[in-house]
Amino acid sequence: MKDYANRKSLSRSKGKAKKTVYRSKRKNVEVVPSVFLLGLGFTAFFLIVISVFYFGTDIKSIDQRNINNTVTINFPTSLMEDSVLIETNKLDDTLECEYFVQVGAYGNKKYAYEAVEMLNEVEFMTINDIYSASKPGKLLHSVLSGPYENRSAANNAKEKITKNGFDPQLRTLCKKK
Repeated sequence: MKDYANRKSLSRSKGKAKKTVYRSKRKNVEVVPSVFLLGLGFTAFFLIVISVFYFGTDIKSIDQRNINNTVTINFPTSLMEDSVLIETNKLDDTLECEYFVQVGAYGNKKYAYEAVEMLNEVEFMTINDIYSASKPGKLLHSVLSGPYENRSAANNAKEKITKNGFDPQLRTLCKKK
């Protein structure tokens, strides 16, 4: 019978049972030749050296950009008349403040009404039309709860709104007495 697999039978005869091992006559061939890897490493090193000299990279030459702060007011414009918006914990005795909880601002009035219906247990819910600060001219429908007499009452309403799956924000509206 002819051996088509070109197998060699190897056995060990030191008192143990015969164990047959099959091996191929082909030599192991490298997947990636070492000359190619050496050439690739040399090319990478050469490109790094050229880029450092050609581009003149120097970290010290990069200057910091000027940062301009901007103020975005996302509050109903009807509440802004003759008032000052203050976000602070310390308030003067000369200011009279009201507290609001903003549930959200919606582009479609239908969604604003749905938010009000979902929050039927919260008092003083209103929908106000405001214009977007980030996209001037775009009309939004803001859902507010309030006014509340003090920050504690507003925080209690904010907790109820949060439990219903919304992410409300506390707003303070102060006027001079």
